[in-house]
Amino acid sequence: MKYFNNKLKIENVSVHSLARKYGTPSYCYSFNRLKNNINCFKKNFNSFAPLICFAVKSNTNLNLIKEIKKFGLGADVVSMGELMLALKAGINPKKIVFSGIGKTSKEIEFAINKKILLINVESRSEIKEIERIAKIRNKKVDIGIRLNPNTDAKTLRQISTGKKENKFGVNDKIFFDLVNYCKKSKNLILKCLSVHIGSQILDHKPYEKMLQVIDRIIRKVNYNFEFIDLGGGMGISYMGNKELNYKKYCSAINKFLKKHNSKIIFEPGRSIIGNTGFLIAKIIYIKKNGKKNFVILDAAMNDLIRPALYGAHHNILPSERRNKRFVKNYEFVGPICETTDRFSSFKKFQELKEKEIVTICDVGAYGMSLSSNYNIRPKAIELLINGSKVRIIKKRQKLNELM
Repeated sequence: MKYFNNKLKIENVSVHSLARKYGTPSYCYSFNRLKNNINCFKKNFNSFAPLICFAVKSNTNLNLIKEIKKFGLGADVVSMGELMLALKAGINPKKIVFSGIGKTSKEIEFAINKKILLINVESRSEIKEIERIAKIRNKKVDIGIRLNPNTDAKTLRQISTGKKENKFGVNDKIFFDLVNYCKKSKNLILKCLSVHIGSQILDHKPYEKMLQVIDRIIRKVNYNFEFIDLGGGMGISYMGNKELNYKKYCSAINKFLKKHNSKIIFEPGRSIIGNTGFLIAKIIYIKKNGKKNFVILDAAMNDLIRPALYGAHHNILPSERRNKRFVKNYEFVGPICETTDRFSSFKKFQELKEKEIVTICDVGAYGMSLSSNYNIRPKAIELLINGSKVRIIKKRQKLNELM
């Protein structure tokens, strides 16, 4: 996304023309940025060629997942619905990992029948349920065990998953017990040690600590894991903040692999899709209230809940850049009857007018996938932009469909 002659464009298409033709709010994705993200991710870790399983929860658009599949990626899923979506997109079952702490019997049975690569187990009860279903069907099931490494990812409290107080994974003692349980089982084949310490991680040091914990656990349990699933969580720069040092993370993994002969699995979501997405919105009203100027958009927290849910910040850009006048204290909000229906605040922003178009940046991950019909608001249209070509990849919902 760049300005050309002061007009904001996504690839070669102006934001204003997209709003005029397809309406607002609209989710737009840059194909070339998606391609570049995938190729850069592969390049960063090409020294050991990991299996990259895209975290479907970050973006569930079928057409986007089909595009991601073309680059050879697999899928990390956390529900039967996500597994069905990945299979519908044509992803090879042997590149699919099923994660999550609350898989139902129906979901487990479905995954077994589809012969996916791994079911990552997160409790004693789950491992026994998988074994029970496998026995009935007279099958052997490839599984992983998710370890909780008690590692602080130094990220938002709401998206931390690797500390002992988090609900995910099992502690050292239970991990050892489950490994021994699998050794005796005729229906379970333990292939993977899995971890995932959080999301939007911008510092390589928590990853280094995580690898040290895994190294210690493997030495103590004395078991040869075919796969080490390191999860995802790699962050992106939303408001010009620092970026993860991939070179140092890769170096730490190579150091780990000198001691352990395992295939690495990654489950990236945000780092693949996050900065490809843009939410185009129209200004309904500008409301002055004391020292604050509220810019009321036709997009709302039902379209993008991250700021309300996490206190996340997204940059916002005007469709036309003007350098004449600037206004202090603009706060961009939506029309929903909730105080948390707000996007970002700016101490200084160019003067805007009602009916103008603005773009909320970096919404590709956990934007549309967390959207809802709250206040009976139809979900936005989704567009894929490749150069000058625009393709509708999901139609805008209509009110009569919600009635």
